[in-house]
Amino acid sequence: MTAQEAIIRYEVPGARRVGNYVWGSLMCLGGIGFLVTGLSSYFDIPFFSGLTSPTIQFFPQGVVMCFYGVLGLILGTYIWLIILWNLGEGFNEFNRQTGYVRIFRWGFPGKNRRIDLQYPIQEVQSIRVEIQEGINPKRIIYLKLRGNREIPLTRAGQPLSIQQIETQAAELAKFLQVSLEGI
Repeated sequence: MTAQEAIIRYEVPGARRVGNYVWGSLMCLGGIGFLVTGLSSYFDIPFFSGLTSPTIQFFPQGVVMCFYGVLGLILGTYIWLIILWNLGEGFNEFNRQTGYVRIFRWGFPGKNRRIDLQYPIQEVQSIRVEIQEGINPKRIIYLKLRGNREIPLTRAGQPLSIQQIETQAAELAKFLQVSLEGI
C-alpha cells in the first residue's frame, strides 16, 4: 500500500466566498448610507444633494435611520471579520497508516480557535448522508462514531451537488470499510 492510497484528505473552504464579500460590502455601504442620512436630518445639513431637512425629520425618521445605519455597520463589520478570520476553513483527513481520522477547522479567535478532532478509525461506525431538497437545501455527510456521535464533514453555506456528495460518501465508506447510510 503506497502513502497516497493510505491517506484521503478533503480541503474544506472557509468563509472567503464571493457571496460573503458581496453581503459584507452591501451591509457596510447600506449602513453608512442610513447613518449619514439620519445624521443629516439631525444636523440639518444636506450631506447628499437633494436631501433637505424638511424631507426627513430627525424624530422619528432620522432616529430610525441612525439605528438601522449602526445596525448595518455592525453586521457588515461582523461579516468582514468572519471573512478575515476565514471561519470554517480546514480539512478532513483519513489516514490508515496512523489509524486516525482527523477533522480540523478554524474557529473564532481565542484559546479554542483551532478545532482539531482526532478519532481512531475503529471508532467510526458508518458514513451517513443527509439530503434535503427545497428552498434551503441540505446536503451533508456525517461521520458517525460509536456512541451515536455524528460529526459533519461538509462545508456550511454552499451545498455540494448530489453527485459530489454521493461520490465522496461512497469513497469514504469504501476507504474506511464501514457502511453507508442515507443513500
